[in-house]
Amino acid sequence: MTEPRNSNDSQPSSEPSNDAPTPTSKPDWSRQVFSVWNEASSQLSKRLPIDRVAQTIVSWFSVSESQVAEILESVRQELPTTEALLIGKPQAGKSSIVRGLTGVSADIVGQGFRPHTQHTQRYAYPSSDLPLLIFTDTVGLGDVNQDTQAVIQDLIGDLQQESHSARVLILTIKVNDFATDTLRLIAQQLRQQYPNIPCLLAVTCLHEVYPADVVDHPAYPPMFADINRSFALMQQTFAGLFDRAVLLDFTLEEDGYNPVFYGLEALRDALSDLLPEAEARAIYQLLDRDEASKQLGNLYRDVGRRYILAFAIMAATIAAVPLPFATMPVLTALQVSMVTALGKLYGQILSPSQAGGIVSAIAGGFLAQAIGRELIKFIPGFGSVIAASWAAAYTWSLGEGACVYFGDLMGGKKPDPAKIQAVMQEAFKSAKERFRSMK
Repeated sequence: MTEPRNSNDSQPSSEPSNDAPTPTSKPDWSRQVFSVWNEASSQLSKRLPIDRVAQTIVSWFSVSESQVAEILESVRQELPTTEALLIGKPQAGKSSIVRGLTGVSADIVGQGFRPHTQHTQRYAYPSSDLPLLIFTDTVGLGDVNQDTQAVIQDLIGDLQQESHSARVLILTIKVNDFATDTLRLIAQQLRQQYPNIPCLLAVTCLHEVYPADVVDHPAYPPMFADINRSFALMQQTFAGLFDRAVLLDFTLEEDGYNPVFYGLEALRDALSDLLPEAEARAIYQLLDRDEASKQLGNLYRDVGRRYILAFAIMAATIAAVPLPFATMPVLTALQVSMVTALGKLYGQILSPSQAGGIVSAIAGGFLAQAIGRELIKFIPGFGSVIAASWAAAYTWSLGEGACVYFGDLMGGKKPDPAKIQAVMQEAFKSAKERFRSMK
């Protein structure tokens, strides 16, 4: 695999950081200390050779695979992860709910599910190492040969496992499917055994009962008699077994309905009502469609940005949580995992050490150029620079650079370090503003 050279041609700037607190916001003595420190930092930055800065930065990414595994295990315990158990028949829209919450394509969702038990399969997003969302899907419900009790026992066994994640059950039913006895039996037993796990009733595939003259989604919620009648009947049938109910119609682009994810905001709001604050906030950030993923007409870049957003959210979360590791190694482990996931998306299967090599190759020169002044100002404690917004913005820019790197490899071209650096600089600048509220 070809790796770009480090770019060490840029000099760190001595101008004050835009993120530094304004002097007017400080007491007199604090303002004086800040002024002296800023002046000393400016003088030091003029004397410190940039190649030494770059070498120091590159050394941060020399994390062994055992260290990465140890750090990721610690990080996993702190992530606001949500486990969603999807319970419903085939073609009821369970995979579409996964697409709606993650923003990835139907093909990638289909390939992402892996067998979990005899009657369930599981998909972790954005990666199994660091998941923000874990979907468990029931297999074969509605099949006359399916053993309902065996399905229930698999689900109960899953819920009995100790977990640091928030959990939610999602009962998924097509709007015109009234053969719900099996689903109701499963919901009853799970509710009886786990009354504290919230349950969402999702009624789907609304367009299948639209009036004949309706060719697109109406304003939400749809006010059609057949839909309202079915929705009321579903809620009556499952009375006492769910906490919220929503109407959804998640289709494919080629189906011609706009929006593709009809009712997504209602799903987001319902889940936010049912989940703890941290998990609810993560879902809101993941569904920030306008900011996170413009439609570029490029499947890989578009999906890649969905992955990058998830890791940027993790970086912001972890930056504010004290862990038994220094900040930079934790961020490095997150970013190694991100580059591994992005590489897989672009058809490159990487070991942690290979991913770490790519991170150091594309990030070393960028860091020397983009944050040299912050490094100088905050010696000896660089960790204080890594506030939530900074960590998220840097992770986002690194992900953008990795997409350019892998995209060049996929196109049979040698990655261009100058192009990667330019993309990262622009991405870092815009992302820093976007994630400023995470501080």
